[in-house]
Amino acid sequence: MGPEGKTLLNIIILGFGFMFMFTAFQTCGNIEQTVIKNFNSTEFHGSGYTSMAIIYGVFSASNLIAPSVVAVIGPQLSMFLSGLVYSGYIAMFIHPFTWSFYTASVFVGIAAAILWTAQGNLLTINSTDATIGRNSGIFWALLQFSLFFGNMYIYFAWQGHAHISDKDRQTVFISLTVISLVGSFLFFLIQKREPEATPSDSSDSLPAESTESASVVVSSPSLGSQALDAFKKALQLSVTKEMLLLSISIAYTGLELTFFSGVYGTCIGAMTRFGEDAKSLIGLSGIFIGIGEILGGGVFGLLNKCNRFGRNPVVLLGMITHFVAFYLIFLNIASDAPIAPEEGTDLEAYFTPSVEVALFCSFLLGLGDSCFNTQLLSIVGFMFREDSAPAFAVFKFVQSITAALAFFYSNYLLLHWQLLILVIVGFLGTLSFFVAEGTVVKSRQDTDYNSI
Repeated sequence: MGPEGKTLLNIIILGFGFMFMFTAFQTCGNIEQTVIKNFNSTEFHGSGYTSMAIIYGVFSASNLIAPSVVAVIGPQLSMFLSGLVYSGYIAMFIHPFTWSFYTASVFVGIAAAILWTAQGNLLTINSTDATIGRNSGIFWALLQFSLFFGNMYIYFAWQGHAHISDKDRQTVFISLTVISLVGSFLFFLIQKREPEATPSDSSDSLPAESTESASVVVSSPSLGSQALDAFKKALQLSVTKEMLLLSISIAYTGLELTFFSGVYGTCIGAMTRFGEDAKSLIGLSGIFIGIGEILGGGVFGLLNKCNRFGRNPVVLLGMITHFVAFYLIFLNIASDAPIAPEEGTDLEAYFTPSVEVALFCSFLLGLGDSCFNTQLLSIVGFMFREDSAPAFAVFKFVQSITAALAFFYSNYLLLHWQLLILVIVGFLGTLSFFVAEGTVVKSRQDTDYNSI
């Protein structure tokens, strides 16, 4: 197999590893609040929302140390060890204790920062300027398929279960733990690239060569300074006009990530008006979110290649899609559903609760999310081409800290207040994106004019 075939195989293995891991973890996040509310123990006082708030808060702060960890132990081992931490978090639900629940949440936050830094590094090492777009697309598509399989399992396993018993919980989380471990061990199948294969970017190839003791000795003195330089550059970028404008849009993606990945599934599972299948509908909702994500990401990812109309129409479509979803959810789901007790809520919203409307909203949430994320990734990569690593570190910092904030307030706020926050921030984020895109168009026009 030639070098090109080897690197493509590495990307596919990377994608499958993440697909297995996040089939387990995203399914876990989708159902954990429902599982906790059905857990019969007077000694356990944990909250799924609080756990996710801790994870995203620690994830945000840990972006500062992740590059140094990956540089020292290499991306492959970084992903494997991070994967073990993810598996430990999932396994904790087999018999949860409050202390182990929140301790595991802290460690997953650290592991997440290292995992995604290593993923970006491996993607770069195994790509060229000509293949980075294709490889990113392959990885992204495989990752999004993780929304299907775990949620499909939940749908069939929990069908007709009004209450999630200890046996139901243990069966699901033992299965998810095994699936997560399979993903972690897949990372060992990734083959190392030859150092000369990436001469253009020595900083990206450092982790790939770090298994050779000689290169570690030579490279080690500069690791700290590289991490410090990247940190300083990230701070500088975070206060630029362009990044401040985009930060509102990025903050919105953190808020709506929280809503569709943790809150909305809990709301559906709490609706007793959906009948005995309410708990299994959590899985079906996750599947429809995945369909929206894959459809939107595929279509709008391709549209970036023929960027004739700019990014604004796609972001506007994302806002409209989400606002339609929020309005229908407001009409369809009871206001106390996010914080309802174990037995659920008997309340109605403004019309008789409809399963079809609830699942249609799941699809719209996924579609709208892909609209925002594909265009934000595109514009950040374009505007900060020379400083992409620190720029994306700022992106992840803002997104994860707002996600943490949203998981925290989800413990207390009724559904209509959560939806109002999403509408306000979504509207402001869309406007600020338009302004940022305007500066891109103007700079492009100035460049074209000066080149005449």
